Amino acid sequence: MPAPKQKSKVNDDIPSDLNIPDNYVQHTLTTQKPLPPFNWANWRDDLNWLNVVILCVTPVIGLIGALFTKLRWETFLFSIFYYFFTGLGITAGYHRLWAHRSYNASIPMQYFLAIAGAGAVEGSIKWWCRGHRAHHRYTDTELDPYNAHKGFFYSHIGWMLMKPRRKPGVADVSDLSKNPVIRWQHRHYLPMILIVSFIIPTLIPWLFWNDARGGYVYAGVLRLCFVHHSTFCVNSLAHWLGETPFDDKHTPRDHFATALVTIGEGYHNFHHQFPMDYRNAIRWYQYDPTKWFIWVCQQLGLASHLKVFPENEVRKGQLTMELKKLKETQERLAWPSDSNDLPVISWESYQEQALKRPLILISGFIHDATNFIDEHPGGPHLLIKMIGKDATTAFFGGVYDHSNAAHNLLAMKRVGVLHGGMRQGLDDKVVPPSQRLKIARYNELSSPYASSTAYSDGEGMLG
Repeated sequence: MPAPKQKSKVNDDIPSDLNIPDNYVQHTLTTQKPLPPFNWANWRDDLNWLNVVILCVTPVIGLIGALFTKLRWETFLFSIFYYFFTGLGITAGYHRLWAHRSYNASIPMQYFLAIAGAGAVEGSIKWWCRGHRAHHRYTDTELDPYNAHKGFFYSHIGWMLMKPRRKPGVADVSDLSKNPVIRWQHRHYLPMILIVSFIIPTLIPWLFWNDARGGYVYAGVLRLCFVHHSTFCVNSLAHWLGETPFDDKHTPRDHFATALVTIGEGYHNFHHQFPMDYRNAIRWYQYDPTKWFIWVCQQLGLASHLKVFPENEVRKGQLTMELKKLKETQERLAWPSDSNDLPVISWESYQEQALKRPLILISGFIHDATNFIDEHPGGPHLLIKMIGKDATTAFFGGVYDHSNAAHNLLAMKRVGVLHGGMRQGLDDKVVPPSQRLKIARYNELSSPYASSTAYSDGEGMLG
């Protein structure tokens, strides 16, 4: 790309989002009219022809070349190496270093990553980071340049093949405009992509094992296709396949398969929650070669200030989703009737009704044992003798210290509350174990300002 004028450099020092309104997103969607939807009748005008040529013609050239070019083992290994070389230029350079500033890199390492990234032919650092920062700021909205809600194909490659229907949301890159390495790459980008992406992978196989043609086809053209779609999978596959262990508000997901094809960028749910963390994978056994590369560079003195989000806050995100899943499971289960929904029965009425059906009093609650007498593990006689009586002591260890399962099942058989309640000192007997940690919604909490999402030890339990 041509060098920007001096005036543009000065303007680039001013953050582009400095004076945007508080309601920027809604204001933009309301005031800026998008282009009409893509129409095959106008496909010549709607397609971005430069990207169409790069992304569609390149794999055709590579496939035709592979049909007529033998793949030597030296070229095969070199192609894999070169794939990781240029791919790390994107993942460790464009993405984690410059787009998210997740670590600091020495000047030699910056030049290395800028050169490697140019070999991936995905635009200059400044252009790439501007789009990616917009993606993070406006994820899954109309201002997201590769909005996953528009479909897998669109987020993978469609957004590049067609002219954007709407300008991406504002994203500041003034910090990048001040970087001499980024300005150098931006100024010399066109010759760099030719040299790094095609000339070097052709020359090295030619000079060392006399396979210029194989180097061009496999390490040059086909390697470029793999790098392209590896990166594109971060925008598509990583928003479609996997789990949401940290937040399910947006589409990003975590999956090993995506990490495998994206040089470690597949733990995308984590990344969108903690974008300034230099890691994508936080466990040692998770596949993230980009993280390992950055860590090794730190050991060599080439990288520093590797940012790691506090483990306490990461765990909060995980706990939030774990509680949400537990809440969903909880909603599918049947629970005992709330004490406020049960009739209040006097002792005399309780004894009178117990003559007609097997009612048993335990912890201030009256239970109907009609369907359980014959199934009682200790024998029906133990229940029969307690009909019309208070069996609290016997139930809580006097005869047998019942299991949690027995407590939970007993609560499902409540049919009434004894007038006057239970004897003092038995408060911990009222709430069955399954409800002592029952998760409550915010509108169920006793205080509108309470911050807990779960109750414990039976305090303030809700049905």
